[in-house]
Amino acid sequence: MPKQFITLPLTLLLTSALLGCSEPPATAPVQPLTATAAPNTDEHEIAIPAGAFTQGSDKIDTEGLQQRYGFVTPLYLNEHPEHQVELPSFMIDKFEVTNAEYKRFILSTHRPEPPAWVQNGYNVYAHYLRGFDVNKLRMIAIDYFNLDINPAAMNKQQLLDALFTKQAQRDALAVTSVTWFDADAYCRWVGKRLPTEAEWEKAARGPNGNEYPWGMAWSQGLANSGENPQREEDESIMPPGSFPKDRSYYGVFDLGGNVSEWVADLYQPYDNADFDDPDYAKQHRVIKGGGAGMGHYGLSTFFRAARRAHTAPTTASTDVGFRCARDEP
Repeated sequence: MPKQFITLPLTLLLTSALLGCSEPPATAPVQPLTATAAPNTDEHEIAIPAGAFTQGSDKIDTEGLQQRYGFVTPLYLNEHPEHQVELPSFMIDKFEVTNAEYKRFILSTHRPEPPAWVQNGYNVYAHYLRGFDVNKLRMIAIDYFNLDINPAAMNKQQLLDALFTKQAQRDALAVTSVTWFDADAYCRWVGKRLPTEAEWEKAARGPNGNEYPWGMAWSQGLANSGENPQREEDESIMPPGSFPKDRSYYGVFDLGGNVSEWVADLYQPYDNADFDDPDYAKQHRVIKGGGAGMGHYGLSTFFRAARRAHTAPTTASTDVGFRCARDEP
């Protein structure tokens, strides 16, 4: 399996004076279900037509990858059997939800921010930064923003410019470190929902049953699989759409790489499955697609559209984000 899905520990906590997003009061709703805006119907959505598609696979591990890499669960077996699924038409977001989009949700609903934002300073807003003296800004630049600079040689305005630039770069990245419940609540908030596993896979595979969004063969560099040697490990996630060839038949981006994505479904066997996974009983949710933070587990098999990852819905991982979908009117 790729990097273990974990809930990030809050080992680095900013003081309450630094926090830009505070914890909601006890009476605040923690899972808002009311839409605050009409569903987006512009170029940021893709219409997937009604019809049948190929879901799952009959693939087996002929390369001995399980033994070679020490995977506990056999590869591919939870994808069995390959089968046809008939779906009505639906709409799906062209891109993954970004930090900036999710931050608007946080500010509107007072839902707790992802723990990674506390650790890296993304939850500190401009008006707080402007109020800090130069010594505190220097500390923040090194201890939280991890800026590769020498803050001792910079004045306050130079530090602020560097911090604002970093925050703007983070705004554009796909959001991660959100639980399934967070993702579900966001999609409801914008008047949508999480895509079903079948919808996600159809959007990725197209009418020809592609192995990868772009076709049947893996090719390094077509998707953000975290193999860019110019980027640090914690900067492997990129703005959605950065890899134009990671585009499905229908025009949906980043279904191959960048971040893995929550979908609506419980992790259950397909009809007529020949594999009995003990995890089917654990009320896990399905995760689809490959992520850029997989390290040495960045094998091409993890970026296949049929792959079924899963974990508890309360898990927040630095590799997992989401996109939204909705019924077509």
